[in-house]
Formats: sequence, structure tokens, C-alpha cells
Amino acid sequence: MKFLGTLLVAAILMTGTLVAQPKRESVKLEWESFNAGIEKAKAHHKKVLVDVYTDWCGWCKKMDAAVYSDLSVKEYLGKNFVVIKMNAEGHGTLHYKGQDFTPAQLAAAFGVNGYPTTLFLKEDSEPITVLPGYVEAPMFLNILTYVAEDQYQSKQFDEYLKEKGVKSD
Repeated sequence: MKFLGTLLVAAILMTGTLVAQPKRESVKLEWESFNAGIEKAKAHHKKVLVDVYTDWCGWCKKMDAAVYSDLSVKEYLGKNFVVIKMNAEGHGTLHYKGQDFTPAQLAAAFGVNGYPTTLFLKEDSEPITVLPGYVEAPMFLNILTYVAEDQYQSKQFDEYLKEKGVKSD
């Protein structure tokens, strides 16, 4: 009986410890509209990730479900980027570099020709690069670090991966 009591106390203490720790699963990305995100990036001096998608795109839905929901990806994006969702077939007026665009016009101006496409912009909204297509979460995280750490300014991505010991199949 004494053993059972000790076990019960230990279980309660462990539960209390677990409850007291912040839950990593609660990390939530704060997706912005294009106009608000560009302003937020300037104000917070952060790079921008723009997820260009369409409602009918199956790979876009997979990107949301498997990549943007990945805990490591969410944490890294939350700390290092302002994230924007842009429906390329959406409505409204987007302001970029003193001009007004529809979402389709802006996507075309960035060279988007398929979905999903990920745009990376500097904090002043100057383009860094365009990443077409779906990318698995582990490789996507490598791309995020490559951009966030400004590695793109001094080396090619495959060189960066090689230095990190990552195979770029």
C-alpha cells in the first residue's frame, strides 16, 4: 500500500511538472494579409514569407497540412519571418512598391506560374527568391534557415546543404 501511495504522489508531481511546462503544440502561425504583412515586416525588421496558393490546389492543401503545421517549421517561421497567405485568385487590391495590383497581377509580377509557390522577401519587401512547388518539412526548414541567416548572399543552396551535411537528392 505504501508503494501505491508513493507511486500516486510521483504521478501527481510528474503531471504537475508536465502541466507547468509550455505546450510546444500550441505554437500558432499568425498569417497576415499581404498589405498588413508587408507593413509588419518593415516595423519588426523581419523577412517575409508569402505562401501563394489557390483554393483548388491539392499540393497547397498538403503544404498547409504537412509543412506549415510541422512544429519545427512553425516555430522557426514564428521567430524569423512575417508570414503572408496570398490567394492568387483572390480579390482586393494589394499595394507593392507604390503600385496597386490584383493578387493575380502581383503573382505574375513575381514570376509565379504554379501553386504552391513560396516567395521570400527582405524586410523592405525587396525579393530574395521564389520557390515553386511543394517541399517536405525537413528540406523546407533548411530553406528557411538558408534565407533567414542570409546564407543566400554568399553561397549556393547546394553548397549550404553540403556544409550542413544534408543530402540534396
